[in-house]
Amino acid sequence: MNYGFLIDNSSCIGCHACSTACKSENEVPLGVHRTWVKYVETGRYPDSRRSFQVTRCNHCMNPPCVRICPTGSMYQKDNGIVEFDSDACIGCKACMQACPYDAIHLDPETKTASKCHFCSHRVEVGLEPACVVVCPEHAILAGDLDDPESEIAKKIAKNNVTVRKPEQGTAPKLFYIEGGEIHLSPTAHERTPQMHMFGDVVPLHGGDHVHSDPPVDPKPTGGVAANAHTAVRTPQSQGSPDGGPVQFGGRMAGHMVQVGFNAQHRVQWHWPIAAYIVTKHIAGGIFLFLAATVVGWPAAFSPLAMVSAGALALLMTQITLALLLYDLDRPDRFFYLLVRPQWRSWVARAAWILTGFAALSTVWWGIEAAAWMGWLAPSVAELLRPVLALLTAPFALMTTIYTAFLFAQAEGRDLWQSSHVPLQMAVHAAVFGTAPFVALAPLLDLPAPLVEAATWGFGGALVISLLVTLVADLGIAHASEIAQRAARDITHGRYTLSFWGGGIVLGHIVPFALLISGVPALGTAAFFATALGLFAYSNAFVMAPQDIPNS
Repeated sequence: MNYGFLIDNSSCIGCHACSTACKSENEVPLGVHRTWVKYVETGRYPDSRRSFQVTRCNHCMNPPCVRICPTGSMYQKDNGIVEFDSDACIGCKACMQACPYDAIHLDPETKTASKCHFCSHRVEVGLEPACVVVCPEHAILAGDLDDPESEIAKKIAKNNVTVRKPEQGTAPKLFYIEGGEIHLSPTAHERTPQMHMFGDVVPLHGGDHVHSDPPVDPKPTGGVAANAHTAVRTPQSQGSPDGGPVQFGGRMAGHMVQVGFNAQHRVQWHWPIAAYIVTKHIAGGIFLFLAATVVGWPAAFSPLAMVSAGALALLMTQITLALLLYDLDRPDRFFYLLVRPQWRSWVARAAWILTGFAALSTVWWGIEAAAWMGWLAPSVAELLRPVLALLTAPFALMTTIYTAFLFAQAEGRDLWQSSHVPLQMAVHAAVFGTAPFVALAPLLDLPAPLVEAATWGFGGALVISLLVTLVADLGIAHASEIAQRAARDITHGRYTLSFWGGGIVLGHIVPFALLISGVPALGTAAFFATALGLFAYSNAFVMAPQDIPNS
């Protein structure tokens, strides 16, 4: 048993019966969609044509949303249907980032992930999905793809069918008859006006929120919206920005393409994710540097440095956990990550990594602080120090780089799949692990070997980080058009100021200049400049791939 859908675009009349039947059958709230109809218009008036495409979950054979879900809320049944359990969802929105088709949304009432589930409650009792039953043109078929005698299998065998984004490797089971690239590719058009034929478009930036679906602004202001690839028939929105044919996928469409209606695309992860990347790099980097001094250069270790910088690291760890909790739409279920983890997910692994790091670093810091304040014999701290350093270091390292592997599982955002991300995060950890000691040197009586090691480490890490950033963002050809678009948005588009002004100048050049000035008092300024600059860069890296719609 292997259920799938077949949509005949040549028969669909765009009546929205499937959409309304889905809402009625599954009690889908207003403002979100499990099934929707995309209107695509080609040509110039009067030689124009409108066609329709029914869009929903692809029930992939290789579903990335299932792998990334940290609690098993998204799961695949034996019959091939990708189902969800809202009672297990913590609202982390990772499944939405993993879906290359924009098929998953956040239910505004339950604050949990939701999508088409093949009307599994009907299928289990021998009924067809509601959208299939209600379609007046029999343009939607559902059935067992493994049964050669089923209607859907016969029709697929007789027709030339296509799927959306086969290059993603998800093996989607939503097939289209006459599903051309201008219909299935979300980048087959360039311009997005402020309104579509049925209503206004919600601004992507400034009106969207982390914890709720944004309300529609009844009085949109000027400019071109960028969050829903929809269009109206106006001279300003015809085709490409210069009025010529639209180019996509490296080819020319050969005629005008615009989308008249589509479901809203929304950004799900915002500034808290970028902020937590910085805070965890500071926390993990500090303890990595302390562990390195214990193991590689014991003379550079300082109990005072451990107490002061270690306290900063523990504070950053708590802020990291607070930011992650804040970003969950069901924070009351945070403990599900620990009591019912789905171990293939890097979100679940991250929860345990952070927990282990927080526990070990707190114990190590507590012992060192107790010895420094005279509550514990210094010999005890010296005896336990190498063991605690070796135990803490692996958790500190994984704390700094696990987000790279989490991003790699978010297969709906191609730029995050880049191979340089783990290296870049490790280098950033080296920057943030050494910078606090440079900042503290003018304020505390730290040993010279420690200050020397931190200064050289900070400077060297800044240089390496700058080179990695420039090569990764300017010198590497990305694997897909979507990744290339997001990368260009960072370096030459919407996030240009964040990249050049924040990431390059404030995050690297300014602190390096302050460092080589030789003025110890400027070390604190160098640390804050680095933190602000790399936050701006991280925010661009988090946001830019999400701006590009997947449907």
